Amino acid sequence: MNTTSKPRLERIEPGFGSSFSYRTHDKFQVGSKKTFWHYHPEVELVYVNGGCGKRQIGSHISYYRNGDLILIGSLLPHCAFTDGLTNHNCETVIQFRNDFLGNDFLNTPEMSRIQDLLERAKKGIVFHSDTKRRIGAIIESLRELNPFQKLLGLLEVLNSLEKTGDYTILNAEGFLLETNLQDNDRINIIFNYVKEHFQRPISLKEISDKVSMTNPAFCRYFKRITGKTFTQFVNEYRLAHSAKLLHERQISITDVCFESGFNNFSHFNKQFKAFTGRSPSVYRSELKFSIT
Repeated sequence: MNTTSKPRLERIEPGFGSSFSYRTHDKFQVGSKKTFWHYHPEVELVYVNGGCGKRQIGSHISYYRNGDLILIGSLLPHCAFTDGLTNHNCETVIQFRNDFLGNDFLNTPEMSRIQDLLERAKKGIVFHSDTKRRIGAIIESLRELNPFQKLLGLLEVLNSLEKTGDYTILNAEGFLLETNLQDNDRINIIFNYVKEHFQRPISLKEISDKVSMTNPAFCRYFKRITGKTFTQFVNEYRLAHSAKLLHERQISITDVCFESGFNNFSHFNKQFKAFTGRSPSVYRSELKFSIT
């Protein structure tokens, strides 16, 4: 796929006899997943059972360990969370529109708190520790249920997620796309270009030209939309990639530095410690002991 062309909305079809989509991936199959940034009108709930990988949701980029549980709001750009090196046991994806049970269902008193949860999900939510494992197991258990039981199970899962305080808002500083499809298309072009070219320097003129903007206009636009400078965003992408390399490949930290797009080892060490709270060597040594 040419990731610098205009992105397309992902089209999602519910399963037969169901008002929402429920899919599981027991084993990653090369070419079976959208690894580029994309978006869709549906809310997406993802449980990754085990493994380690990148979290790329809106302008937030980080690295997860020992699985993940994520709630992604409607139209929020994101990438796939597993690949051939993630080493996860299973990935379960539930996708539904805000009005999948009718236009007024979320407006009922019983659903008001779940409506609040979905509002927070517009910036992406990641759930941690016991919540991740406990609710993740419930999500997986829905697999064998009939459509009606799946629906009741989904509502119970959303209710449980709303009640927990064990979560982090991923784009807390303001990812402002809301429902502007033109902004979604433009930001997807930018994000996907970074994904393809982060291992080399990307000039402001180069990226501005991709979205037909002047350098100053692009800088103002990107900061307004993402809450970050373009340089900060690219560096965070490189740092998340370096964390992935430290876990997945037995190569020197110097090689990790240069393969992640940094050209100064001292600068890389400083940036990585600021990003993760640990030096690259300590981060690698602690990977096997992480339980969250």
